[in-house]
Amino acid sequence: MPADTQKMMMTASPWDRWYSTRCCLCCHVRTGTIILGVWYMLINAVVLLILLTALNDPEQYHLTSAELANDLDVMDDANMCIASAISLLMILICGMATYGAYKLRPAWIIPFFCYQIFDFALNTLVAVSIVVYPNTIQDYLQQLPENFPYKEEVAALSNVCLVVIVLLFIGCILGFKAYLIACVWNCYRYVSGRGSSEILLYITTNDTTVLLPPYDDSVSVPPKQAPPPYTTVTA
Repeated sequence: MPADTQKMMMTASPWDRWYSTRCCLCCHVRTGTIILGVWYMLINAVVLLILLTALNDPEQYHLTSAELANDLDVMDDANMCIASAISLLMILICGMATYGAYKLRPAWIIPFFCYQIFDFALNTLVAVSIVVYPNTIQDYLQQLPENFPYKEEVAALSNVCLVVIVLLFIGCILGFKAYLIACVWNCYRYVSGRGSSEILLYITTNDTTVLLPPYDDSVSVPPKQAPPPYTTVTA
């Protein structure tokens, strides 16, 4: 490897070292962000449809406190309205990210990237709370309904085994979310780079420097004065 290349790699920032225009081994980060935004929109649209159906037919989807074995009624109308508003907001944010990646508008990707950071931070806090308070897993299992699948088998495990299983599961989720965050961030950098590449062009000669505008701007600007009409010259 040449010395100049090694020097550039050593002086590059960590963000530049992890920057890549590929994700999922074969997909471009722009295409991956569009697919991710559409996927999130579909998931939130299905959740919104279920919540709206539950609001229209509350008797079918209503869970009483006796069925939940606690004093909370998590499926009341107020909570479903809040969940519906969150799902609608998520559809808007994912749509903005999809539009921004498709139309090369980096500012439209920022809300979705902030949501990913917030979601990653929440999952990290859940993992930390499990480590600090391992008995919360048993408390959560006791609150599940009696007919919940494999409830007794899971509750029979020791606290250490449950903590290890849950932490491994959350660790896999956090790793996958971190990879998606990196893909969206690389897409943001790629789109921002495409926008900044359309800069003014300098042509330098021995004694002069000419500043040229981009081609699209020069074409779109109308001429200040129309050229004189052509006349036919006869001999």
